[in-house]
Amino acid sequence: MENNNTAKHQYFYSVGLSYKKADAEIRGKFSLDTAAKTRLLEQAKLEGIESLIVTSTCNRTEIYGFAEHPFQLIKLICENSQGTVEAFQKVGFVYKNQEAISHMFRVGTGLDSQILGDFEIIAQIKSSFSQSKFLGLANNFMERLVNAVIQASKKIKTDTEISSGATSVSFAAVQYIFKNVEDIGNKNILLFGTGKIGRNTCENLVKHTKNEHITLINRTKSKAEKIAGKLNLIVKDYSELHLELQKADVVVVATGAQNPTVDKAILNLKKPLLILDLSIPKNVNEDVQELEGVTLIHMDYLSQLTDETLENRKKSIPAAEAIIEEIKEEFITWTKGRKFAPTINALKAKLNAIKISELDFQSKKISNFNEEQAEIISNRIIQKITTHFANHLKDDNTMVDESIEWIEKVFKIGVTAK
Repeated sequence: MENNNTAKHQYFYSVGLSYKKADAEIRGKFSLDTAAKTRLLEQAKLEGIESLIVTSTCNRTEIYGFAEHPFQLIKLICENSQGTVEAFQKVGFVYKNQEAISHMFRVGTGLDSQILGDFEIIAQIKSSFSQSKFLGLANNFMERLVNAVIQASKKIKTDTEISSGATSVSFAAVQYIFKNVEDIGNKNILLFGTGKIGRNTCENLVKHTKNEHITLINRTKSKAEKIAGKLNLIVKDYSELHLELQKADVVVVATGAQNPTVDKAILNLKKPLLILDLSIPKNVNEDVQELEGVTLIHMDYLSQLTDETLENRKKSIPAAEAIIEEIKEEFITWTKGRKFAPTINALKAKLNAIKISELDFQSKKISNFNEEQAEIISNRIIQKITTHFANHLKDDNTMVDESIEWIEKVFKIGVTAK
């Protein structure tokens, strides 16, 4: 969609990368933490970009926004992460206008999620929009689009079975632990970090194992204590991580660090150890696999695990896509009306001016002139004329820009903003 509120043409883009082409290591390099997202938005504002939102999760880093050229947005991602333009060109994507809109709908409704029907991304989009709006980086187009995507997400979740059953990375992690660790109820489990997937995994373990040997460690102890209080977990200081790793049979790592926090050097094992790294970027160094008895599983592997629940979800894809199309069409219709509305309003004002002049002339020329009746008839004619023009501009086969230019030229109306 063109944004004609600026002197130069800007187009709506979605640029980024996701699990589809970028593995966890590459996604980690392009990931944006809270501070990086804020820096990106502030930089965008300084560079004259009027509206954009940025999302960065374990599965994707994406920008939705207006720009003259997509490279402006790609540059923002690369300059605020550890990613490079060269790497982006290999795994990244660029969608423009209607393709970008369609992509946002699929992402926000869970159809583009690594695990089909995962609706956690819509919360990210809401949060990202709120931050952009607070910084003055969300125009009417973006607000309307985000609201339409939220509407579609809610309707799909309510009206289809695409999110039914317990299928998520955290659930897959628990399934993996149950299948590969004997007597899990009596094993020592260590959760390092308070990332959302890690917390969910921990909650599922508590629920399904009744294990009383689950320990939680986080750099900020108060956060750990808050979570532990709800789940009845043991909390240890970050300084005790080295000791707790030696005791553990299963370690779930879910920190938000930009570099590995667990490596071969801090492990001094006397028994087998299963490590699940549920972090992006990866928070466990690959060198731990050099130690005998260590099994390292990353979330990308867990995301590939499918079961009957996922197969059932796939049956709801057509219904979900139909809902998206319906709500997306309403949004597209709104964008078209938004584009030509100023011209139609200017045309109506022009016709009204002609009407006023003509009625004034006729009232002086004709005796017993019924000005009230003439006013009613004239207004009806103006309404019918402007409706005809509006219907023409709404037609999918209409070249809107050319038609707007023609109307403005014929009726000599100048519209400064479209």
